[in-house]
Amino acid sequence: MKPLVLLVFFGSFAASANELSFNRDIRPILAENCYYCHGPDPNHRKADLRLDDREVALKKEAIAPGKPEESGLVDRIFTEDESDLMPPPDTHKKLSAEEKQTLRRWVAEGAKYEGHWAFLRPVAPPVPDSGQGNPIDAFVRQRLAKEGLTLQPQADPRTLLRRVTLDLTGLPPSPDAADAFVSACAQGQGDAAYEAAVDRLLASTAYGEHMTRYWLDYARYGDSHGFEKDSARTMWPWRDWVIQAFNANKPFDQFTVEQLAGDLLPNPTQDQIIATGFNRNHRINAEGGALAEEWRIENIIDRVSTTSSTWLGLTMGCARCHDHKFDPITQKEFYEMCAFFGSVDETGTVGALSGNQKPLLSLANEEQNQQLAKLDQAVKNLGEKKSQLLAAQAERKKGAAPAE
Repeated sequence: MKPLVLLVFFGSFAASANELSFNRDIRPILAENCYYCHGPDPNHRKADLRLDDREVALKKEAIAPGKPEESGLVDRIFTEDESDLMPPPDTHKKLSAEEKQTLRRWVAEGAKYEGHWAFLRPVAPPVPDSGQGNPIDAFVRQRLAKEGLTLQPQADPRTLLRRVTLDLTGLPPSPDAADAFVSACAQGQGDAAYEAAVDRLLASTAYGEHMTRYWLDYARYGDSHGFEKDSARTMWPWRDWVIQAFNANKPFDQFTVEQLAGDLLPNPTQDQIIATGFNRNHRINAEGGALAEEWRIENIIDRVSTTSSTWLGLTMGCARCHDHKFDPITQKEFYEMCAFFGSVDETGTVGALSGNQKPLLSLANEEQNQQLAKLDQAVKNLGEKKSQLLAAQAERKKGAAPAE
């Protein structure tokens, strides 16, 4: 997997450059001044009016798309009658003249709503014509110009190499690498030398190790129980699998499938089963008196919360107790997802103070497997020899029985 690149779209996800955007221009006004009484929380809602729900707002005649003069919202924010004014004076919230005009304009434009930005398909705006640099630079230059600022001078070669080396490996460049890069730049070969440096860094083992550091944080990795006595356990084989995945440039879809369900693939390899260690990074309780079933459920819930935050970018943990107020996740859906992770044959606790929780996977290498096979054969031979000795002993006792 190559480094993840964050693309920032300067502007609305759905609206044109000249059209008001609900998420950018309207939602902040309503959230700050109106949602407490007319939002998603039924405990504070007044008049059964929700301004966060277009269908309800239309039904209650709070908005009439394209007709601000017929919209209750516009009427109530512009009225001079304090008994009808919104927000009410006793809330100590007051819309500015600009905010009122923005709401009126929004209704006139059709009162379009937008879903949460995270669930909208991003639409790239037209690239400003800066005449130089790449598209991202064009947006940066446009914003700098708006703020009356200019770009900083270009970094010197040694600083540039240090930055990219730290970004890709987490380590500074070696003195020899820095000197070689500076020399190449001095000879007019800076662009080619930079590309070669990036390729070299991506091919280094340090790249996978550095990228894995972040993934381990997402996956709540630890070589200890993470609870109470925090005793030792063995999870580093999964960590090494992640390092190898990054260094091998494993496709992200495959990276995902193997960690969530590698053991369910047809004829899974040992590495694919190791990958599912992502689901076993939860805490382990070795506390005396701990309830095994309670902690089995805690492990399942941990998997749901971690999987959702890592791959979906959503914190589903709130839905453990109630429907999520803002994200489209119900409590029922939370426990439906729990069902996917509830089939692991585990007890929830461990009896020993250290070690891993069953089920376990033996990870002996070829040499160790050969040694284990020899030991198994030796044990088998000893078992057979013991059986022979016992049989012979029984025969001797039988032959030594006293005569009648």
